[in-house]
This record gives sequence, structure tokens and C-alpha cells, in this order.
Amino acid sequence: MLDDLDRRILRQMQADPTLGGSELADRVGLSAARLSRRVERLRDQKILRGPRAVINWRALGYEVEVSLRVTLDKTQPRAFDDFIDAARAIREVIEIQTFVGRVDVRLSVIARDMPHYQGIYRDQILALPHIADIEALMHVARIKSDESLPL
Repeated sequence: MLDDLDRRILRQMQADPTLGGSELADRVGLSAARLSRRVERLRDQKILRGPRAVINWRALGYEVEVSLRVTLDKTQPRAFDDFIDAARAIREVIEIQTFVGRVDVRLSVIARDMPHYQGIYRDQILALPHIADIEALMHVARIKSDESLPL
């Protein structure tokens, strides 16, 4: 499990992901070599998944986001696999989540505008296999979107 030093490292990395190794080492009170070993261990334990670019898709002209709640025809043995494989191929689907309950899958879809979304919905979403029911929820505002953990 994590000790206090690991938590300090992770808190600093969450607070400022652009920190270089030596600056991070200074902030947590370690030598660069000891910090490197700690970070490598966190990666080996799959606690740190690695750096990633967070792209502001609105700045690229995508103004519409819609959540689609999908119920699948579960009488089909490959309903989940077929649906998810096909949904992954739609470039505008930026997130796929599965659930247990009345709703089976949630898709987040982005589009430049409503005509673009309508084209995606009619031509690609409705062509996905094994859909029994689908409900669209238009995003109005993102109130909180934070992946930081309370360490």
C-alpha cells in the first residue's frame, strides 16, 4: 500500500503534472534518484498510469456533448461485445461506460453542432447492433470534472 511519502508524491503530481523530476524531488524532500525509484514502483504497481494529454475539444470546434443511455437486447449472446466493438469505431464517441441495471451502456458523444450530431446519431449510433432502447441527454454544463484523488 501507499505510505506518506508516496501520498506526498502523488499529491504533488496531481497538483502540477508539469513538474520536472528535480523540482518534484525538492518538493517532497527526496533525492532525484530516490524519487525516480518511488515513481517507477508506483508505475509497476499500476497506481500511476502515465502522462496523458488532456485536450479541450471545445477549443477544436466541438460545441455539443450528448450522453446516450443505451439498453441492449440481452437475448443476443454477444450483445455487449458487438455493441462495444462497433461503438469504439465511432470517432465522436469519447467515452463508453457499462452498467448493471436498467441501462447497460452510456456513450458520451461530441459533435461540432446539432446538424453534425444528428448525422452521427442517424448514420452511426442507430446502426449500432443490439439496441433495445436509447435515451439522449444533452449536456448543458459541466459542474465538476476532476480526476484528482483525495490522497
